Amino acid sequence: MMDTDSYRDGSPAARALVDLGGLRTLLTVALRKENTLAGLVSIYREGVRPFSDKETALLQNFAAQAVIAMENARLLIETREALGQQTATSEVLQVINSSPGDLKPVFEAILEKAHTLCGVSSGALLVREGEGFHVVAAHGEAGYTSDRIRHGSFHPPESTPLWRVLRGEPLIHLADATADESYRKAPAYAQRIDSGGIRTLLQVPLRKDGELLGVITAFRREVRPFSDKEIALLQNFAAQAVIAIENARLLTETREALEQQTATAEVLQVINSSPGDLAPVFDAMLERALRLCDASFGHLLTSGDGEVFTVAAAKGPSAIVEFLRNRPPTRPSPGTTMSRLVGGEHCVHINDAMSDEVYRRGEPTRRALVDLGGCRTVSVGLRKDDALLGAISVYRIEV
Repeated sequence: MMDTDSYRDGSPAARALVDLGGLRTLLTVALRKENTLAGLVSIYREGVRPFSDKETALLQNFAAQAVIAMENARLLIETREALGQQTATSEVLQVINSSPGDLKPVFEAILEKAHTLCGVSSGALLVREGEGFHVVAAHGEAGYTSDRIRHGSFHPPESTPLWRVLRGEPLIHLADATADESYRKAPAYAQRIDSGGIRTLLQVPLRKDGELLGVITAFRREVRPFSDKEIALLQNFAAQAVIAIENARLLTETREALEQQTATAEVLQVINSSPGDLAPVFDAMLERALRLCDASFGHLLTSGDGEVFTVAAAKGPSAIVEFLRNRPPTRPSPGTTMSRLVGGEHCVHINDAMSDEVYRRGEPTRRALVDLGGCRTVSVGLRKDDALLGAISVYRIEV
């Protein structure tokens, strides 16, 4: 019945119902499911005329039907959501199967499904590179997408969400990125948050056996936290991304192994077809080494005494090949890769030949390799039973 206390206490709703609607008798029945209040149903009379027990029972029956209808609607929505998620998962798996070794379409499919099913404004998939990340796919608003792809590789500032992922946090979910401590501590990060209109932020790591492989990042332009179901769905997509990355790695390793086996077989064929003639063997070895190691040029040196070396083969641009072939038998200068090999090292790897001390002091061969050939990265080695017979060297023109 009408709660007279609410009216006397000046409840605005009760005052309005009585004064504007003429309400006198009120009957309210709760909509409950398993002791959880789901809503109310109320009926009114303008006169003071209490509802009978039958009328009350009828309203209670209607309330029970309303609860059933609400539950059916909830189950239908959940069924549709589950079907949508299962369909999305299946479609991503189809992309993985149809593009073995090609990660870009897989990552784009994952982001597109996350965008559709989780109400994401924009997002990106990043793979780890040391202590930084590289953006491999982005989805959503055109400005955000082009900006993320353009600024592909970066190192996250300290205390930012991605930095925290690098430090091992299992999940980053910020209801309001502008209210997070990192927004105040990292100006560059705050500027990106502001320029991207980012409010709610979710970052789900891609991990395999505890190792961080990458991150799925998603954001909304309004403060609207992701639900547990949405987070679980993105975590499922992250697991699929890990599967795709692992498949690509295994495929790449298989291809590399096959290429190496093929190259070895080809060199053995050259050895068998030219017994006693080392020149074609050295040429074949050097050509395969450059191709399989993605090197720009190289040369192979031989030595009769382990102290003086002669160029037996050279591959690469004509200027550098001519320089190498015209070199007389040479005793290595101190500090050079060859002198280090003579000193006992089995392999010498120089990240940047231009920054090496040997180049800075003007050693002629290193100067020529850098200035004529653009040499930057060097890798060297060739021995039998600890006796130095020569060296095979390959060079890249970038670090």
